[in-house]
This record gives sequence, C-alpha cells and structure tokens, in this order.
Amino acid sequence: MTVNAIVYTDAGVTAYDDIETAKAAQGTTWIRADSPAPDELDAVREACGIHSLAVEDVQNGVRPKTEEFHTHTFLLVTDARFRAGETTFDQELDTRPVGVFVGTDWVVTLTNGDVDAIDATWDAVQREDGRILGRGPDFTAYRVLDRVVDDYFALLDGIEDRIEAIEGEIVEAARSDLLEDINDVRRELLAVRKLLWPTRDAISGFARGDPPEVAVETEKYYRDVYDHVVQQVDLVETYRDLASSSRDIYLNALSQSTNEVMKRLTVVATIVLPLTFVVGVYGMNFETMPELGWPYAYHATLLGMGLLSVILVWYFREQDWL
Repeated sequence: MTVNAIVYTDAGVTAYDDIETAKAAQGTTWIRADSPAPDELDAVREACGIHSLAVEDVQNGVRPKTEEFHTHTFLLVTDARFRAGETTFDQELDTRPVGVFVGTDWVVTLTNGDVDAIDATWDAVQREDGRILGRGPDFTAYRVLDRVVDDYFALLDGIEDRIEAIEGEIVEAARSDLLEDINDVRRELLAVRKLLWPTRDAISGFARGDPPEVAVETEKYYRDVYDHVVQQVDLVETYRDLASSSRDIYLNALSQSTNEVMKRLTVVATIVLPLTFVVGVYGMNFETMPELGWPYAYHATLLGMGLLSVILVWYFREQDWL
C-alpha cells in the first residue's frame, strides 16, 4: 500500500488504515501518497476534495506553483538532486515533484516516488516530535518545504566545489577539455536557476500568509524558507558570474599559450631565415663565384652561419623572447 494515514495530537500519534476514518478523527491528519495506484489516488481525492487538475500537475511535474481552492491550498515544489548522467554529461539534475495540499486540519503529500524531505518529516511525526505534534497541518507542510529547500544548498555546494576545482586547474595547468567542464557547470546552474525562480514565487504567498490555512504564528517559518530561496537565487547568480569568469580566464590562458607557441616558432623561423639566405646564395650554379675557389670557404661559411645563429639567440634572450 502506497497510501498511509496518521493522526497526531499533543497526546501522540495514531495510524489508520482507512482514509475516511483518519480524516474524521480528532487532531491533525496527514495522508501520505507515494506513487499511489489509480484507485488509491481516487480515494484520496474524494476524501479531501482535491481537484483532478492539481493531481495532474504533480504527476506531470509542472513548474512550482501555489493555488488556492475552497477547502485547501495546493503547493507544488520540486525535490532535486544530481545523479550520474545517462547521456554525454557527467551528471544531470534529477527532479521529483512534491505536491502538498493543506487543509484546516489535514495535509496530503503526493509524490511520484520516495522523497527524503517527506521521509524525514514523517519519521519525526512518528517519533512524536513535540515540535510538530503541538502544531497544525500548516507547520507540517512547512517542515516538508523547509527540508526540500535546504537540500538545494547541497546542490549549490557541489557546484561551488566544481567551480573552485576548475579555477585551480586553470591557474596550475589548463586541460584541453576544461572548457567542457565549465560548460557543464553553466548548464547545471541554468537548470537550478529554472528551478529556484518559480519556487520563490510559489513560497511567497505562504510567506505573506495569503492562504487561510496558514496560521499567523506559522508565517514567520515560511518567511524563513522564502529567505533561504532568495539566498539561493543570489548564490546561483554569483556562481554563474564565477563560471563565466572562469571561462574567460581559460580562453585567455589558451590564447596566451597559443601566442607563446607562435612566438617561439617565429623566433626559430627568424634564425633559420638568414641561414637559408646564405645557403641559397652559395647554392646557385654560377661559374664565376670567387669564394668557391678558396680552400676554407666551406668552413668559413659554416662558422659564419653558426656565429649568426648564436648572435640571434643571444639577442632574443636579451629581449626576453625565449
């Protein structure tokens, strides 16, 4: 069974097999649906009056959003983590939509699989954590949302470590495929940015206390989550600037390395040019060339070419071209 229901009060936690019985019980009812079967999902919808379009939003993984209904407020966020890439990328962003429906005395969480944020909050309730039992469903929804948002920091910490590693390699010795790593980081940042911006907008309504199901004393907790998302958005923009700077530094270093190679090749060509001229002159098949009759002409030519090469190398070293 992928649908579980518990009811908790200050006195403790009680598990129920029947959704209708759990919803009618005194206390705060939490119905947890992890990849429910169609008939189980229909039972949850009918018991709580959840609109089918909201369920489709969770199943289809649309962007984070908040929507108010007559009997509850629907909040859709996204759990995200990096996983090994199945294509040409080393790692890709794996996202799972998390639907939270907050009623006056009940909360429903709907996911397409296991989500760490829900697991942690569910375990805290079952341990009879006093920080949760004495509060309503809006606080339970906050705990789930807070854990989802806190996991985003782990994503950004991983990206920051990659940027620092790339910067270190650029300073020491840039690899030929380092530009590919930089582009991967920029792609990851773009994916996280697309995730955070709608999440910030979705949470803002709860932070202002717009939904009637959010108690006044709970608003400050949602404002804290909202502040975390704003901080994460700022971090993404900072990391994007750092990644762009790393790319520019890498391209400049690559250009400088190419210029060094070209400079050395130019020095070699400059040294060889006069030697080629001397060899070309004395390689002409003229009958009258006075030097050809001198017994030491060959030795003198080689000595002159050697001295010329030494003089040019000395000059280039003085000019710091070598």
